[in-house]
Amino acid sequence: MKIGFIGLGLMGAPMASNVAKKHNDTVYLANRTAEKAQKLAEELQEAGYDVYACDSNRQVAENADIVISMVTGSADVQEIYEEILPLIRPGMLCIDMSTIDPAVSVSIAERVKEKGAMFTDAPVVKSTAAAAAGKLGIYVGADEKTYETALPILQYMGENIIHMGENGRGLVMKLCHNALVSQIQNGVNETLSIAQKNGIGVADYIRAISYGGGQNFYLDGHAKMLETEDFTAMFSLQNANKDVHLFMDLAKQTGMAVPGEENAVRVYEEAMEKGLGAEDWGATIKIVRG
Repeated sequence: MKIGFIGLGLMGAPMASNVAKKHNDTVYLANRTAEKAQKLAEELQEAGYDVYACDSNRQVAENADIVISMVTGSADVQEIYEEILPLIRPGMLCIDMSTIDPAVSVSIAERVKEKGAMFTDAPVVKSTAAAAAGKLGIYVGADEKTYETALPILQYMGENIIHMGENGRGLVMKLCHNALVSQIQNGVNETLSIAQKNGIGVADYIRAISYGGGQNFYLDGHAKMLETEDFTAMFSLQNANKDVHLFMDLAKQTGMAVPGEENAVRVYEEAMEKGLGAEDWGATIKIVRG
């Protein structure tokens, strides 16, 4: 089974590399910037892997039995599928790992399934380091048969994979996850800043938090970044901003008020206004500090 991978950004490139290194057949790569696909393909070819760079998404769909996409937003995924839908064949498997509007994903899934192919949303959690290590968390939205078919492929990229239900539910879970982390992040930002203003250093704060119920994965993972204040993006603030706004749309559709997330969203909006979008999402602490 030949695999095509579309989207070679911060997360997509290491994910595609893991697919190429672990799969026993040809892998085709494509990216909006074709040079990026060519460069990654050459690196993998030099290491002995069966990988080819494609000039277009259409070329990927023409050659692959399984198409994986990992791009930024709803419009990007829609653009890909407008291009490749005429080439989708019965029995093909389409895996979109982007974080987008669940309703958009469900609509695409319906069109793919009309072609006799399978579709799953499979958004990921954790950072670029986990993507490189093949240790991502993956939330899957698909019928049971499609999930079972996709699972061996997803295991090339992740180790914690959970089937959340039908199409779209993987994305609902991803948005809930990132909204929760944004609120945890905001709590870390506020309490760390207060601690520092009262003479407690970052390292002592982190160690003290680890002794109690406040310990959390976000703080542990960002400890070095918060100490050094080097906010080189592992997960960009602009992508996190997209996700928290998608969650707010979902909450509105659900008919629920979410005041905690509204506060986190205000921080993100100010960070975007201040031009911090390309930095790591941990840079929100700059806004909290004022």
